[in-house]
Amino acid sequence: MVSRVIPVDPFDLVIFGGTGDLARRKILPGLYRRFLDGQMPEDARIIGAARGEMDTDGYRKFVDAAVREFVSEKKCDSKVLKAFLKRLHFVQLDALGDQGWPDLKALSDHERVQAFYFSVGPSLFGAIAERLHKYEIAGADARIVVEKPFGHDEATARALNESLAKHFAEHQIYRIDHYLGKETVQNLMALRFGNMLFEPLWNAQYVDHIQITVAETVGVEGRGSYYDKSGAMRDMVQNHLMQLLCLTAMEPPSKFEPNAVRDEKLKIIRALDPVSPEDIVRGQYRGNDDVVSYLEDADADASTTESFVAMKLQISNWRWNGTPFYLRTGKRLRDRMSEIVVRFKEPPHSIFEEDTGQTANELSIRLQPNEGMDLKVTIKEPGLGGMRLIDVPLDMTFADALGEEAADSPDAYERLIMDVIRGNQTLFMRGDEVEAAWAWTDPIIEGWKERRDKPALYDPFSSGPEEALMLLHKDGRRWREIRE
Repeated sequence: MVSRVIPVDPFDLVIFGGTGDLARRKILPGLYRRFLDGQMPEDARIIGAARGEMDTDGYRKFVDAAVREFVSEKKCDSKVLKAFLKRLHFVQLDALGDQGWPDLKALSDHERVQAFYFSVGPSLFGAIAERLHKYEIAGADARIVVEKPFGHDEATARALNESLAKHFAEHQIYRIDHYLGKETVQNLMALRFGNMLFEPLWNAQYVDHIQITVAETVGVEGRGSYYDKSGAMRDMVQNHLMQLLCLTAMEPPSKFEPNAVRDEKLKIIRALDPVSPEDIVRGQYRGNDDVVSYLEDADADASTTESFVAMKLQISNWRWNGTPFYLRTGKRLRDRMSEIVVRFKEPPHSIFEEDTGQTANELSIRLQPNEGMDLKVTIKEPGLGGMRLIDVPLDMTFADALGEEAADSPDAYERLIMDVIRGNQTLFMRGDEVEAAWAWTDPIIEGWKERRDKPALYDPFSSGPEEALMLLHKDGRRWREIRE
């Protein structure tokens, strides 16, 4: 297959927090790869902005080291990297003061696309937005990119929205969730709305239930102080899993256009029923001889923060009424995997004997690792001996089906940053969407506090607490196994 690289207009991208971990690991290496693939115009500029004492030459050395560390050796072309580094500039500034802002003003150019990436804590969002306005750095069509966590609850999310809205219109604000930039997540929409095969079956009449799993093998080491104030519900369910749920369940938008897509996602969030305490399980990983416990990772003597959540959700609309959605996410689980599983209902009548092995069809959409899809279908087992049925997967692993292009496709941050430059908000969250997600999440968290619920302990590198298995068993269902 021939890669179709679509160039973008000349742009300036200012990265506030330009020496931070996210910039070093994801943003800057991703921009280099876009430059390598010819997607970045020759006169594009990338401007790092941070408090640290550094000049442009020092920043170029910093970025050189980051690219060499986080870009594969095959793609690390010294000649191309040298040309990329020439696009870099650095401004030392104080986000809460006035130092450096006149220098950034001197670099600004309102005649080109302007994007400002807030790779900093949410507490600085309002101050940076205010100074971009005060110093007339941002033009009328400038775009700002803000990272999660976007609020700690509905009230703080609304306050952040109001703070940004003082200086930027909604069409200028890009709330980034890197999960929406994954190739397979976007393929979920292509699968549903680009194929007549699935969409007529994508409803309560034919679907028994849907599972969404995001499992990690890592603990919270290095993020313990943040995570213990957040937990899996705020860190993963309210944003990542909520977005996957919306894309899986939403109605077809009128067109693949930002507000049309986001309108349908918002309808799903608003149609979610409250979750009963018996339909949700919290967990916290214990330690063993090989790994430390959550409490040691979080440097906490005692904590009721969850590192695992599993829940059963119901969507009260015509398409999904009566079809449960099961969500789970956790740390220190058996394997790193993210997938969406659509379990279809069994045939209404079987013409075969009961012991033939016939089971329901199952569509699995793998987000990571080994992005792809497989559809489990029932066929006759080859050979003599009567009608014996077996399940076989129709497997489409993208790397196998599409070759090197799929295996080496842009990562989520690369794709989303280029969407910002193009002015395409389809894969970014809207303000009302964020607030609605928190409005649904907050009562669950408040209920835990009021009941003084404690998370169930689970062994590291397991499938999570036993109670999570029972969440499906009591409905006569079972989780798709987290692979080893």
